[in-house]
Amino acid sequence: MVLRVLQDTRLVTATVLVASTVVLAGQILNPPRIVVAASGAGADVTAVGSYFTYREIGVVAVAACLCGASAAVLLLQHRSSSAPEPGQSRATTDGRSTLQRSDDLLEARRREWEETTDELADTERVIYETVLDADGVRAQRDIVDETDLSKATVSRTLDTLESKGLVERKRRGTGNVVMLL
Repeated sequence: MVLRVLQDTRLVTATVLVASTVVLAGQILNPPRIVVAASGAGADVTAVGSYFTYREIGVVAVAACLCGASAAVLLLQHRSSSAPEPGQSRATTDGRSTLQRSDDLLEARRREWEETTDELADTERVIYETVLDADGVRAQRDIVDETDLSKATVSRTLDTLESKGLVERKRRGTGNVVMLL
C-alpha cells in the first residue's frame, strides 16, 4: 500500500517537473516583442525589443519554483527509498545484500512460526499450518476450501488466533486475507 502511494506521488511529482520545465523553457525562449506605433503623418511602427511583462515574470517565477521543488522531492524520495528494485540488490556494510538478509530474516520467522505450531490446539494448528504453508499469507476462503472445517469454525478459530497475536485478518474486496504475525 505504501509502495503504491509512493509510486503515485513520484508520478505526480514527475509530471509537475516536466510541465513546469516546459512552461519555463517556453517563457524564457519566447519573450514577447513590444511594438511601438506613432500616429500621424509619417508614422512608423518599430519593435523596441524583447521585454517581459509582470504577468510573464510571475509565470517564470512560479514555473521555476515548481521545477526546483519537484526535482528536489524526486531526488529525496529516490534517496530515501530503502527497497531495491526487483532483480537488484543493495550492498550492506558487511558485504551481504539486503535481499540475502531478508531471506535470512524470513527463515528465522518461519522457524518461529513452526515452533508456535507445537503450542496450538488441533483446529488452531490446522489453520495456522495452512497459512504457514502459503508463506504466511492466505485468503480466508482458501483456508475453508483446503481444510474440512466449516466457515464458522474457521472464523472462530481465527478470532482465537488473532486474540493470541499470531495472525491478522485484512479485508480484501469481499473476503479476508489472513497473515501470520
